[in-house]
Amino acid sequence: MLYQKKNTTRYNILDYMLNNGNTSKALLAKELNLSMPTVLSNVNGLMDKGIVTELGELESTGGRKAVLIGLQKDYRYAAGINITANHIGMVLVNFCGEIVKQEHTRVKFDADLSYYSNLASMLEKFCITEIQPGKLLGTGISLPGIINQNEKILVKSHALGLENYSLKIIEQMFDMPVYFENDANAAMLAENPQKLKNSVYLSLNNTLGGAVCIDGTLFTGQNRKAGEFGHMVLFPGGRKCYCGKSGCADAYCAASVLTNGGRDKLEDFMESISTDKGAAELWENYLENLAILISNLRMSFDTDIILGGDAGGYLAAYMVELGRKIFKYNLFDGDLSYLKNCSYQKEASATGVAKQFFRKLIETI
Repeated sequence: MLYQKKNTTRYNILDYMLNNGNTSKALLAKELNLSMPTVLSNVNGLMDKGIVTELGELESTGGRKAVLIGLQKDYRYAAGINITANHIGMVLVNFCGEIVKQEHTRVKFDADLSYYSNLASMLEKFCITEIQPGKLLGTGISLPGIINQNEKILVKSHALGLENYSLKIIEQMFDMPVYFENDANAAMLAENPQKLKNSVYLSLNNTLGGAVCIDGTLFTGQNRKAGEFGHMVLFPGGRKCYCGKSGCADAYCAASVLTNGGRDKLEDFMESISTDKGAAELWENYLENLAILISNLRMSFDTDIILGGDAGGYLAAYMVELGRKIFKYNLFDGDLSYLKNCSYQKEASATGVAKQFFRKLIETI
């Protein structure tokens, strides 16, 4: 994705709208410290190009009613794919970051050309009836593991059993631009980190990952290993983790703990909590272990913590119960306002990696 930034003012306007959604010209002038004539000129230019549209009038606060403006949803689209050891998740995302279509299919990963060929065919069938030709910017692909984006190499993935693996093999199967990202980093990107500024994302999928955002930018560490919360030791000498160590957080807080190692459906487990005593006890223990992990992360980073991933998507209904458990381990915070629920309950990684095409696109407008 090679783009060259053109108009700085237009970029700032579109960047603001990508992060904050619908707005008004007056609010753009205030938030971006621009004169109203400058805002009017640039917004009108974006409307002429079909990138921005008027959505109606806002309630009057005394005087002339302001006009609500927003990004034109169907201006462009991007596809996102999340590859795991046993599943493929796909999304089609419009220019406003909304999921137009999503699909989750059980397919066992195989580092073979036939797997990637099937992946490309699945995407073509997934998108072909949804959008006009020429409107799809590209495909983002998220994977569990450490990714060298410059060299397009999957440096290490315990979950997929790969090391120093060239992602160009996958890229060659697609007749469009392809962008790769670690799955947890991609999920953080779905949350628009430029707006969040400082936060930690806890990705509670079948494998547990995480991401760190500092001053609106992903912090990846010296070797792109930052955010590997799943392999922090929670209980020394405890359960065996798939990485080979014992007592890792992944063995206690990943969604696979609730789904028989990923063999069962998480939604079935969540539905059984109210009727199955064993499921209720397992959920109680899961929340207890999760509370310890969250407390440790809060002590380490002192930022907002976003609960995401498959299990994170269900936690909104259990925040009070989880909060009680966290308070036992964290005596420094008087409330849980730092604890946030994720914006995308399903396919956050696929969505986040797809949305990066929009960020690159606005640099050229």
